[in-house]
Amino acid sequence: MSKKASESVLTAICTAVSIAVLLIGWHFAVKLADIPAFVLPAPVSVIEALYTGLTEGGLVAHIGYTVLATAIGTGTGAAVGLLLGGLVAEIRLLNLMVTPVVMGMQSIPKIAVAPLIISYLGYGIESKVFTVALLCFFPVFVNTVVGLQSADRDMLQLYRSFSAGRLRTLIDVKLPAAAHHIFAAFQIAAVLGFIGCVVSEFIASTAGLGFVMKSRASELDLSMMFAVIVILASLGTACTLVVRWLHQLLVFWSPPNGMRRAPFWKRPRVQRY
Repeated sequence: MSKKASESVLTAICTAVSIAVLLIGWHFAVKLADIPAFVLPAPVSVIEALYTGLTEGGLVAHIGYTVLATAIGTGTGAAVGLLLGGLVAEIRLLNLMVTPVVMGMQSIPKIAVAPLIISYLGYGIESKVFTVALLCFFPVFVNTVVGLQSADRDMLQLYRSFSAGRLRTLIDVKLPAAAHHIFAAFQIAAVLGFIGCVVSEFIASTAGLGFVMKSRASELDLSMMFAVIVILASLGTACTLVVRWLHQLLVFWSPPNGMRRAPFWKRPRVQRY
């Protein structure tokens, strides 16, 4: 077994042990302290609510609604942040014009403008997508600007000495230098996307996991609320792992562990017997 595979197995085992310890401690804390279900449900009740919701209660449709809104909003916000961040990093005048406006907009609490977003875009999925895009835009924008501006000065000077154009310098020098910053921003955006979507669903929605939590809160159904929290945690973890995998796969010239390797499409296949 390779070192990477052994580390993955060890991580999986440690994670499983941590979850098991948490569930066992939670179970005995509820039983020994005799905590009522409307204060803190037992883990078994949460698992039963999760199973019932997935098989009979229509949770799948709400999960799909939240995932769709989050995916569209995150993709839109990340794309706009990446494009605008690249332009700001390359054009000084645009940097002076845009950066103060972006900083000012980011300082406004999103919960304060949520009623305006709903007034303009309604109760449908459009308001959720816009809220998610608004949250995901800023980390991608900032990390893109910082990453592009952190390119190696000697390498930039070398390209200038050979009369390389801006586009060639951007592709060959600046984007590779900014790759780690950009993927770090994507990880942040993947988590912020679900937060923004659920908060928007709390305020005004007829579907989604936030809507389920809001409706169940009025009934004091804490088991279902904890089940939704488990689903959100699982979705966020899965998205983060996917982004990390793409990071390691695509940024082959400078992986996080510092060991260079060939791109995945040029790696020789290992013949197994």
